[in-house]
Amino acid sequence: MTDRMSESEALDAARAMRRRILGDEYVDAQADDPNATMREFQDHVTASAWGAWAREGSLSTRDRSLLVLAMTAALGRMDEFRLHAGARQRAGVTDDELDELLFMVAAYCGAPAGVSMRRAVGEVRAAEGESG
Repeated sequence: MTDRMSESEALDAARAMRRRILGDEYVDAQADDPNATMREFQDHVTASAWGAWAREGSLSTRDRSLLVLAMTAALGRMDEFRLHAGARQRAGVTDDELDELLFMVAAYCGAPAGVSMRRAVGEVRAAEGESG
């Protein structure tokens, strides 16, 4: 949150960024949770994670996406990796850039992380009707 934004405005900006990157269908499905605690949790995660995406600064949306893809792959968080890999084009990441990221992850995080990432990329592309 910047000094110029209230907490409510910052959450609105984070929500807008989340919707822009992940798409209406995904965000609406998450927001429909009947459990009040889960909705509160979504707001917490949105304010924190998507608030970082919504910051003004030197990193572009594409840069932020590449970082999230690399970090989730490195940490083995393949559910989140697949989610962000599926949203890559809305964030400005090309298929070629995702392919190059595979080599970087394997080199710096090890072959197991690279192999898991490769499998996840194949699953995402298969779901999109492309070859992996």
